Amino acid sequence: MRMSALAAAAGLPVATVKYYLREGLLHPGVATSATQADYDDAHVRRLRLVRALTGPVGLSVQQARRILALVDDPGDDLYETLGSAVGALPPEVPPADPEDDDPYPRARAALEALGQVYDPAFAAVAQLESALAAAEAAGMPISEERLREYGLRAHEIAEFDLERMPGEPRSAVEYTVLGTALYEPVLLALRRLAHQDVAARRDLGS
Repeated sequence: MRMSALAAAAGLPVATVKYYLREGLLHPGVATSATQADYDDAHVRRLRLVRALTGPVGLSVQQARRILALVDDPGDDLYETLGSAVGALPPEVPPADPEDDDPYPRARAALEALGQVYDPAFAAVAQLESALAAAEAAGMPISEERLREYGLRAHEIAEFDLERMPGEPRSAVEYTVLGTALYEPVLLALRRLAHQDVAARRDLGS
């Protein structure tokens, strides 16, 4: 299909498709002349993915490029690739001081209390440290009970996700990377909607 048909299939303006091509988010089509190229269904799927990452997920073009690079070239280590994907997602947290022997004390204590792996090189550890510190600074530190309940539910979700991970390595990486990027906003929205539902039911019951 031509550029115009590709844009229509993906529900995007032609100018946006050209921008994604220039930025390397979309791979080139098969050249048919000096100024024309053919595109296929893989290009449509890629454009829809880019639109989701830069739209509802809220990633910048640079962040989306990092996620897509991991999908295109995942490497052999799923754990390392997942860590890179998490590092590409918001919130962005500055790197720890290499001279600090214990850069994430809140996150370390929380994960130890939950009995989970503590790997300070994993990007989500720094994100957790930043979130816990922000809650403390606002005068609303995370209680042990809340940490336990949140941790248990999050672990159940992780078990559910990983049990459904494809066996083929490349598909497993794509599932993990894109699932991390695309499903986390769903979890956030569901939590907020659950709060609304519980509050509404309590009002009706009073």
